[in-house]
Amino acid sequence: GSVKLITPDWSGKLSGFTLLFEALLLQLAISMPVSKVSQLVGVSEYKIWAMLDKYVEQALSEQDLSTIEQIGIDETSIAKGHSYISLFVDLYQRRTIHISEGKGSDTICDFVAHLTKQNGTAEQVKEVSCDMSPAFIKGVSESLPEAKITFDKFHILKLINEAVDSVRRTEAKTNPLLKGNRYTVLKNDANLTAKQREAKSSLSKLNLKTMRAVSMRETFQQLYSSPDLFSFEQALKRWYFWATHSQLSPMIKVAKTIKKHWNGV
Repeated sequence: GSVKLITPDWSGKLSGFTLLFEALLLQLAISMPVSKVSQLVGVSEYKIWAMLDKYVEQALSEQDLSTIEQIGIDETSIAKGHSYISLFVDLYQRRTIHISEGKGSDTICDFVAHLTKQNGTAEQVKEVSCDMSPAFIKGVSESLPEAKITFDKFHILKLINEAVDSVRRTEAKTNPLLKGNRYTVLKNDANLTAKQREAKSSLSKLNLKTMRAVSMRETFQQLYSSPDLFSFEQALKRWYFWATHSQLSPMIKVAKTIKKHWNGV
């Protein structure tokens, strides 16, 4: 008689894999690179990626973005900084909903096209959190007409920290005490080692430009603990005056950058 082939209900999406094994691979892929998963289970990276692609395709076919109102946008580099991708995140459910190649304003257009395809509209997006990238600001303004931009505080603090480090590098040229203490001044107190905490305490007793810049960063961080919007705005204005009158060029520059985007802070 003829041979009849059937697909058992425990068969996975890729030939030779069971559903249970694929569930294991999916869980592992969440927490480690595919190359590590491959070494751990003895399956080629090619096969694992092929399986992941099938599940991504299934998830996309079922994705419904009709209720998305708050999104976050962030760029990240791949291939050692030579290529960029932009991530679009549902801030309410804390999940990635789209990835676009590049970091220009066209990535927002690409997101809107995807949003429309998945039952959403550009007009439904009311809030966008992103960094101060002119490209993102332009893209949101042009493609998401109802959206209000709020600048992510972690990106703002990153800019301020870069300014602090610039002050430190300049001062370290004439003050050897600052050499080797980069992370001592850039990390939050809660993340310092005992040795770094001791070094920071010693530096704080000296009349250093770097420690003044550190105080400005720490004061800015405290703004987000303000009890209400009015208090926040008043504290922000005081901080801006302090930074712009500090005679520290990097701090003046970052303060003016923040002032240019005042409404989104």
